[in-house]
Formats: sequence, structure tokens, C-alpha cells
Amino acid sequence: MDVRRISVIAIFLAISAVGAIIKVPSPIGSIALDSFPALMAAVILGPVSGAIVAGLGHIISAFIGGLPLGPFHFLIMAEMAVIVWMFGVLFIQGKKLSAYFLFFIGNSFILGLPFVFLVSPGFYVLIVPGLTAASAMNIALAAILLPRLEPILRKSILKDGSI
Repeated sequence: MDVRRISVIAIFLAISAVGAIIKVPSPIGSIALDSFPALMAAVILGPVSGAIVAGLGHIISAFIGGLPLGPFHFLIMAEMAVIVWMFGVLFIQGKKLSAYFLFFIGNSFILGLPFVFLVSPGFYVLIVPGLTAASAMNIALAAILLPRLEPILRKSILKDGSI
């Protein structure tokens, strides 16, 4: 990975940190709007870069929120990286609706499933509404802004089609 790519990833992480400050109230802490920059990075820089932004962006968000789930945030970090990577792969293949659907269902319902066994079923029931609201907001931002920002960012960030 070259310095230019690392610098652009750092910019997306900074945008993710700003999104991490915008919180959706939840019975268990709060849930941030930090996924949109990762989705954007997955589309513009590729799925692996998007996964890096998603994972590190979640950790930044967790630190800003006071790490309410302690070491479980590392599990969430890995889950976020995988779901954004999958989003990027589908989006780049032209399956945009499937990518949005996968991210929404995955982030709202599937990524929280390990907590049924690690904490309790009641905990899962408490986090799903907040996850669903945050997922819907991140997807809405992506659906509205990605078609407008992608050509502009590709042109300004990428040189000759590559970074």
C-alpha cells in the first residue's frame, strides 16, 4: 500500500470520526452514523479499503462513545469490516440494490446475533431498533450522496483510474 492510498484512507477515517460524533440514541449506549464514509471508501477505493475504514471507524466511534461494550467492540469491528467489504464487492459488480439491502439487513439484524449468545437475547432485542435506525440513515445517505459524489471523488482522488 502506498502513501497516497494510506492518506486517502486516513481522510475517509476522519470523515468517519465526524460521523461517529453524530449518535442515534439507543437503550444500550448510542449508535453512530460512521458507516457512510466506509461505504463510500468501498465504492471509490475498493472493498478492502472500505473494510479498513469500517473497522477502524467503528473503533474510533466506540472510543468516542466510551467503549460501552468493552472488548466486544473488536468483534463488531471485524463484523463491520466484513459487511462493508461485501457491500463494496456487490456495488462494484453493479448489484447496487443488493449491496444496499445486504448492508441494511446485515448491519440491522445479523451483526448483532452473536450478542444473543455472548450477552443475552434481551440485549439483542434492545440493540436492534437503534441498529435499524442507524443502518437506514447510513443507507439513505449512501443512496442519495454516492451517485453524486462518486464521479467527483474518483476524478479528484484517482489518477488514471487507480490510486
